[in-house]
Amino acid sequence: MSGPSAAPLLPQETTLSISVPDLTLQLARTGLGAPDLSSAMLPVLSALVNQTSAEGAGYFQLGEQTLAYHARAASGVMPQGPAMEALLAHGLPGNLPLITALEAADSVLFFPDTAAHPAAAGFPELGVCALTAAPVHDHSGRLVGALLAHAFHPHEWTGEERLLISSVTGLLTLLAARLDAEERERSAHESALRAMGLSLEARDAETQGHTDRVTHLAVRLGEKMGLAKDDLRALRWGAYLHDIGKVGVPDSILLHTGPLTPEMRARMEEHVADGVALARQLPFLPTATLNVIAGHHEWWNGGGYPKRLSGEQIPLLARIFAVCDVYDALTNVRPYKRAWTVGETLTHLQAASGQQFDPRVIELLLDVLAEDHPLSESA
Repeated sequence: MSGPSAAPLLPQETTLSISVPDLTLQLARTGLGAPDLSSAMLPVLSALVNQTSAEGAGYFQLGEQTLAYHARAASGVMPQGPAMEALLAHGLPGNLPLITALEAADSVLFFPDTAAHPAAAGFPELGVCALTAAPVHDHSGRLVGALLAHAFHPHEWTGEERLLISSVTGLLTLLAARLDAEERERSAHESALRAMGLSLEARDAETQGHTDRVTHLAVRLGEKMGLAKDDLRALRWGAYLHDIGKVGVPDSILLHTGPLTPEMRARMEEHVADGVALARQLPFLPTATLNVIAGHHEWWNGGGYPKRLSGEQIPLLARIFAVCDVYDALTNVRPYKRAWTVGETLTHLQAASGQQFDPRVIELLLDVLAEDHPLSESA
């Protein structure tokens, strides 16, 4: 987005092209169907820019690990320059006068001239002359977000604009608080699921780092295949939990240094069904995540386990993860084998394409790996 024009803009009366109730209804329908916070915000920000004298608008959300409020969505013309770049990089600090004012506010704040209001300190340096700021509080009253709209000239916000902004942001604060809570809940789930995956590694030092490595590679491959955001999250969660069923496998089998006996292998293979049963106890897990756990040992030619699925009967996320899981297992030391070179591993994966693995998935994995390991370095 480009910066403001060097020439000052003149204040002007704004006439709404749509009634406030109709606009609020439209935005409510859009927001209620939005899959995430950023998607819900953008139509609202665009409406503020299109229906008022605001030239730009943005939504800032409290960070998980910091006391700063970071930009999540924006529309219109935004300030330019080092100060704005720093704000985008580090967020609005929690001790900013505006944040302090919003913490105590229960409605929208309007600043016709930021230079005349101590609570708007810092914004004149960004070139922002008029500002509106709406607080978003969670159920406990904590400020979790700030919806800002600005103009690059002093502007007395009209009664019609104040009504629209208050109506729209009133709706939005409720929506944002809900979505913010959902995102924070998902973040808590993410941390818990990763911790569960890492706890399995603690039983075997030889696989240390496997969970994070295979998850990272699977997500990169999923992105290469154009997976949607929800599918990428399901894939990531499945990667964390793929071996959760091994929690019940005895160390005498899990850490065995030679070939498994038929009895030992049968018990090892039970970890898939055990893993699915355990994961089903987590009601927030999507079916796609359960599919990763259930299907990551199936083979493209039907020779895998536990259900001997073949081809596209195997869920796509399971096909993606299976390739990444084997790649990481081969290129790292295990109790029963040395670490293979990247070249050896790529040769094996290509030979197994169409047999153990989905050929299309192998093709795209090779593209991803080529970014990290040029052919001359793969041997």
